Amino acid sequence: MSPALDWALNLGIGAITIAVVLCAVRLLRGPTMTDRVLALDTLYMNAVALIVLLGIRWNTVLLFEGALLVAMLGFASTVALARYLSRGDVVE
Repeated sequence: MSPALDWALNLGIGAITIAVVLCAVRLLRGPTMTDRVLALDTLYMNAVALIVLLGIRWNTVLLFEGALLVAMLGFASTVALARYLSRGDVVE
């Protein structure tokens, strides 16, 4: 791995780790339920980005499939939570 790629991966992993911590704080302290749902959605996106960066660093394909699963589950759960908050039920 080239030194530039190694440096960029370290910087990206550090930035995403800080973003995960800030999203966790918003998830725990959010004043409204909508803020908490948005923080959870952002946390899913940060988790996907972190998994992809770790997959590049460790040179494995399995983590990319894991990132795809986390992205799909994150999208489905965000839609379900948004429907529950707006309508009061998920399935009509």
